[in-house]
Amino acid sequence: MTADPEPSTAPDPGPAPARAALRSRDMRLLTGVWTAANLADSLLTLILAVWVKDLTGSDALAGLTLASLGVPALFTPVIGHVVDRTSRRRLLAGAYAVGGLTLLPLLAVRGPAGAWLVLAVTVVYATVGYTTAAAQSGLLRDLLPDAALGAANGRLTTIDQSFRLTMPVLGAGVYALAGPLPLVVAAVVAFAVAALLALRLRVRETPPEPHGEPFRRAVTAGFRHLRRTPPLGTLTLALGLGFGVTGMINGVAFAVLDRSLGLPPEMLGPLTSAQAATAVVAGLTAARLLARWGAPRLVAGALLLAAAGVVPLLGTSVVGVVVGMGAIGAGVTWAVVGFVTERQVRTPPTLQGRVQAAGALVLHVPQLALALTAASLVDVVDHRVLVAVCAAGLAASAVLASRAGRGQPRGPGPRDVAADESRATG
Repeated sequence: MTADPEPSTAPDPGPAPARAALRSRDMRLLTGVWTAANLADSLLTLILAVWVKDLTGSDALAGLTLASLGVPALFTPVIGHVVDRTSRRRLLAGAYAVGGLTLLPLLAVRGPAGAWLVLAVTVVYATVGYTTAAAQSGLLRDLLPDAALGAANGRLTTIDQSFRLTMPVLGAGVYALAGPLPLVVAAVVAFAVAALLALRLRVRETPPEPHGEPFRRAVTAGFRHLRRTPPLGTLTLALGLGFGVTGMINGVAFAVLDRSLGLPPEMLGPLTSAQAATAVVAGLTAARLLARWGAPRLVAGALLLAAAGVVPLLGTSVVGVVVGMGAIGAGVTWAVVGFVTERQVRTPPTLQGRVQAAGALVLHVPQLALALTAASLVDVVDHRVLVAVCAAGLAASAVLASRAGRGQPRGPGPRDVAADESRATG
């Protein structure tokens, strides 16, 4: 049995069937699942760390809570293997149900002793996120023709970024007025809605491959596929470098606010909103750019834009930083949509979960490691040195991504499909 089957080479059905697939009942349901789950995620991601800070007064424990969101990335190869061996529709529904149930113990947290419970729930909650991301990648591949994947990923990214723009502000307001419990209840309800909608999906799933290879080889098949499949190997390395160094910005964010801009810590939220706002626009335009340029050129240009956006963080201009954050938001979004779509198109359905999980590990673990490194160095090294390293790393990743496009076809689908979807969502 071969461990790394080649992607299907069946002809693309063309723009009309692609547009119909994007408007199908199951795609509407999957969009509803994504919307409900992202509502829960956007309400909780920052609030959990703030809650631990309020319970304990410890910046270290609050930082540990944020860092714990990346811990499950270490186990994504096993998660991806499970996803590829089961019904992704049932797994998606079950994971969201588990996510909602996992949050219920938080309703009993009242004092500092409960901080460890919040931390433990955060790890499980993050594991649910990695599991559902891998399952959804496979469902999209089975549900949509190649020509529609870029538009679908752009649509889902736009929803994600729209919530990131609005929900943290709303969540912070509710937290200040009524505490964390109403937010926990809202997230539980949102996860329940996501689970119920997932159960209504009627996707004709690709059957999993029969067992027949050693467990270790099966679990690592996603990494081998990324390495051996042009242009995915080069794009994965480029994004691993680019996203890794962006983690340094997380580590020095408060130093930039305090030392360069003279702003209080609470201004991080409004500045981050500029990043989310441009990310929404990028999500709406990603499919059209992907069809016109192809994934390697889009990813390379996006990483270069993000590098340019980091440069203003070396200065003392608030306006410059706002513009820079906007450039980072657009660049990261275009890069993600380009890479994810190319990965889905060039990966057979039976490997979707493992390849998505392998990509998550390569992208997220370096980011987490460099964020922790920057945070540990920011008090002994001028934060502008770390910002400059980040800009240089992003520029280098853009050059690497540009090399991935040599000899590759342009977009994964016809241009008029992307343009039609952009007009429909815009």
